[in-house]
Amino acid sequence: MALEKVIEQDKIEIVGPFNVVQIRTKTSITEDGEEISSSFSRHSINPTDNITNETAKVTSICNAVHTEEIKAAYTAFIQASLAELDGE
Repeated sequence: MALEKVIEQDKIEIVGPFNVVQIRTKTSITEDGEEISSSFSRHSINPTDNITNETAKVTSICNAVHTEEIKAAYTAFIQASLAELDGE
């Protein structure tokens, strides 16, 4: 009876006008090669987020889709949203 814990990023999606990268991580527990339990967690990465602690695969995707143009548009959107909130 050998138990093993396997963690893998099993789904990576690019969503919305600012190319937010969403990552689903699956944690599986297997016994003798057969999965007996699993759970999922998720996190997302916005264009201006720090990606230094992400996997090489996620970093590569973020670098490809978070262009300087996308980062500037996202920053402008956030600033406009904050200004609108301050004006209420």
